Amino acid sequence: MNGFPSRAVVESLRSQYPAGTRVALVSMNDPYTKLQPGDEGTVIVVDDMGTIHIQWDSGSTLGAVYGEDAIRKL
Repeated sequence: MNGFPSRAVVESLRSQYPAGTRVALVSMNDPYTKLQPGDEGTVIVVDDMGTIHIQWDSGSTLGAVYGEDAIRKL
């Protein structure tokens, strides 16, 4: 594997998390973020690398990286 999700995985993420989907953070592998588990936000888009870009209610627009971070639908 080249480190990137397959096209099928990206399409699956896009169908699971269309724009406007409300999500909550489960965990994030980013030592610099101020986001905490339980923080909520709205999906903006899933990019070609499988990153789910989220407008967090706190004002941040940090994406959840496929294979590194965990979110759940509300």
